Amino acid sequence: MYVVKFAYDTYCMQPSPPLAQLITDFLEYLEVERGRSPLTLRNYDHYLRRFIEWAKSQQVTTVAGITPEVIRLYRLHLNRTADAQKKTLQKNTQNYHLIALRSFLKYLTSRDLSTFPIEKIVLSKTEEREVSFLEAEEIERILASVETRTPGGKRDKAILETLFSTGLRVSELAKLEREQVNVERGEFAVTGKGGRVRVVFLSPAARSALVAYLKIRTDDNPSVFIRFWKGGKPVTNSQLPVASGKDPENTPTGNRQLETGNASPLTARSIERIVQHYAKAAGITKKVTPHTLRHSFATDLLMNGADLRSVQALLGHKNVTTTQIYTHVTNPHLKDIHSAFHGIRRSQVAAPVSENNNPPTDEPDPNQNNAEGEHPGNVNPSEGS
Repeated sequence: MYVVKFAYDTYCMQPSPPLAQLITDFLEYLEVERGRSPLTLRNYDHYLRRFIEWAKSQQVTTVAGITPEVIRLYRLHLNRTADAQKKTLQKNTQNYHLIALRSFLKYLTSRDLSTFPIEKIVLSKTEEREVSFLEAEEIERILASVETRTPGGKRDKAILETLFSTGLRVSELAKLEREQVNVERGEFAVTGKGGRVRVVFLSPAARSALVAYLKIRTDDNPSVFIRFWKGGKPVTNSQLPVASGKDPENTPTGNRQLETGNASPLTARSIERIVQHYAKAAGITKKVTPHTLRHSFATDLLMNGADLRSVQALLGHKNVTTTQIYTHVTNPHLKDIHSAFHGIRRSQVAAPVSENNNPPTDEPDPNQNNAEGEHPGNVNPSEGS
């Protein structure tokens, strides 16, 4: 027992590794033990490296140097950091940095390294998230703007229909593989954030668009959505990056017969450009992204009476509080409730005036109290409504 305690005490007395090494260890832990995606790892690396660079300027290179005052100064630094356009970081972006730092410190605690208590790092209050979605008429205009006589047009129609039918994130759509999508059943499983698996469903229009698109595919690439050159020829991986600087997704596609080959899958950025192109072609002036279609998918479900928990499952949200951002714009009953119950007493009081054909006046009758039996001048303004 004493030997074990001595060994443990000796371990605890060892100097902690430098912060840069600990961050590398943390990222490897996220990758191997937590199974985080490459995008998540990249984001954590970005936020924590920014902290490291700033900490060095404050002569903070070890865990012991992370004190309450250091955290305060770092938050002040984030709040004053500006980009090339002299725009400061948004509050939610500042919070992302703090969330990454809290996760890092929590990991250090699991390694028995004494750290600043993470519960004392309180996130900044942010403005309520604004949800941008498309009306049904706008969605139809976007879909109608797609020319489906070309291979690229068939692909683009399938992309738009699939996004609106499933509510997929653009990263999830870009990673779809042909063997994964069961077009006949109209449903398939997708792995989203945090490795959470959910089932999504294809509408009849989405199924039809996917069938028409996949029918013309003669290449052997497993990805559902691939790049095309002008003329309908798939772009192979060996042709990327394009030496001429031209992006295949920015050129209209023709009718040339598809050729077999190791075609290159679409990137998330390419899908974003495709969506923006057709939104502009449809005459929609507001910014439209794949995530706008995801918002539109959720909004459409809730407006038509779907319950919040079901929408949460279809979107792949871990917490229902994330899904609740849609409720303030989608409750189909609020307008009916307002019309049915608001202003009833006012209309009852105003009815005799209209029947007597008395002209409206802002002046009170000095010989008569108001409807509440109290002269307006006697109301205490501090009581409010």
